[in-house]
Amino acid sequence: MTKKPAVLIRDVVRPEFYQSVVDILQAARCNAYRTVNFIMVEAYWNIGRMIVEEEQGKDRAEYGVYLLRNLALRLSTQFGKGFDERELRKMRQFYAAFPIRDAVRPELSWTHYRMLIRVEKEAARTYYLTESADQNWSTRTLERQINSLYYERLLMSRDKLPVIEEMQEKTAPLAATPRDFIKDPYILEFRNHFHATTRRRNERQIQTPKGCVL
Repeated sequence: MTKKPAVLIRDVVRPEFYQSVVDILQAARCNAYRTVNFIMVEAYWNIGRMIVEEEQGKDRAEYGVYLLRNLALRLSTQFGKGFDERELRKMRQFYAAFPIRDAVRPELSWTHYRMLIRVEKEAARTYYLTESADQNWSTRTLERQINSLYYERLLMSRDKLPVIEEMQEKTAPLAATPRDFIKDPYILEFRNHFHATTRRRNERQIQTPKGCVL
């Protein structure tokens, strides 16, 4: 039997056309991760709110410990890692730092907020929140600004321009990129939680005899 010669496919795709298609797909991928991030941040804010409200009217010192311990145990059993006591405290602290829902900026990631809730002064925290969102600061830029006391130095400086110029020079290599959301470990972990949960639910539905309600 004679083997047919391989069909040669001439690449007629223009580089500019191909790059445009790639840009669309990369933008869609980035937007998908941003959507997941917004849902995650909103969920963690609501969990923090519910924990604070559940603790009200009770002996917070003792009840709060057992509440977080038991909640962490049950959530970790159902969803896996990412919901231990330490993370639940972060969610409670998140709500305490930003009790007004509309003050939470959807442009920022959970990594941003984990850094922001460590800032004790409300004025400084609000400043870093606003600048991070409006200036599209990466998490590395925000971390540098907080650690270098940028807000305090700016506040005390009579001539603010040198402080601002120094900041811009030092943070230029830390600029945010579309890949930051894609590589963010908290977004990946959150997404994987619910992919795994959906997969397990689908498996149960397949294995459950007809007529049974899960």
